[in-house]
Amino acid sequence: MTGSITPEADPDPGLTPLAGAIRPLVELFDTGLFDLDGVVYVGADAVPRAPEELKRARAEGLRVTFVTNNASRTPDAVIDHLRKVGVAASVDDVVTSAQAAARLVADRVPAGSRVLVVGGEGLLVAVRERGLVPVASAADDPAAVVQGFHPSVGWRNLAEGAYALARDIPWVASNVDRTLPTDGGLAPGNGTLVEVIRLATGKTPVIAGKPAPPLFHETVERVGGKRPLVIGDRLDTDIEGAHAAGMPSLLVLTGVTTLDDLVAAPPNHRPTYLANDLAGLFTTHPAPRREPNGARCGAWTATIEDASRDDGGAAGRSSRARVRLSGSGDPMDGARALLSAVWATDDPGEIDAAEALEVLRAHRKSMG
Repeated sequence: MTGSITPEADPDPGLTPLAGAIRPLVELFDTGLFDLDGVVYVGADAVPRAPEELKRARAEGLRVTFVTNNASRTPDAVIDHLRKVGVAASVDDVVTSAQAAARLVADRVPAGSRVLVVGGEGLLVAVRERGLVPVASAADDPAAVVQGFHPSVGWRNLAEGAYALARDIPWVASNVDRTLPTDGGLAPGNGTLVEVIRLATGKTPVIAGKPAPPLFHETVERVGGKRPLVIGDRLDTDIEGAHAAGMPSLLVLTGVTTLDDLVAAPPNHRPTYLANDLAGLFTTHPAPRREPNGARCGAWTATIEDASRDDGGAAGRSSRARVRLSGSGDPMDGARALLSAVWATDDPGEIDAAEALEVLRAHRKSMG
């Protein structure tokens, strides 16, 4: 959980969804744990204005760290990518799931132990960083197995991992992302390869990366953060991981998650704060106010109408409750009102929010 904040400032938001902040987030938190793809860059290109916003965040005192589930790349490789999109970074700014996995292994085996690495350069470097000796064969009598994605991982590597685990030694996986986006589309990710060994051995690994807590805890420990904020674009990794680690979160809409996705989000996928992009670090975040049949935020009102409404004749009768949205001003306030109203219901997934979402889309488009 975050540390205490002075009484005259916002109270600690804990994990309250859409908690609100009366001061800019950069004044409330000392460390930002930034996801990369979808937050800082998309592929080879920077997210619009992200380099400028990150530079400003540093200037205003936020410790900027970059947290990635990608175990195949070393921190140096991540830094090179960041610099190519215009973001300054050093080795101390980057924490990978490979590093978190290596720490978990080091906590479970004696110093200097041999560790079977099913993965690539990112894991090899991280294992050596912890004073452990990477090996590639079960015949080398490893004390543990650590697994992370790399395109070079094949049947032989997976088989060696399975052979080693027959000895009932620790098994740590960098992450269990089932898919990996590539230029050709979605490809099998580390989670798919982990599943191969799990099915072959009946064993279950300890997970280091998002949405498990170790990667977040590793980052905070490395940089000495006291009041961390997780910034991401994915509900099932960044936001769920923040919940698991007991840290507040900011969801930005520059990546894969849309407002449509948020409507039916379960409690552990609901962010503490919501913003279009990283500019949300420098603004206040009004908390929506619950009302008997909905919620209000800023100049927006969201109202839940029950399923008995009639829009004109039997053909117009709906079997689902719906949310109506009206107002003006900041569309993020409209989104907060909408989400607060829907999340207060017993079954958010059964609320028809299509019309309200269209109102927001039209308003956002009209504002450019």
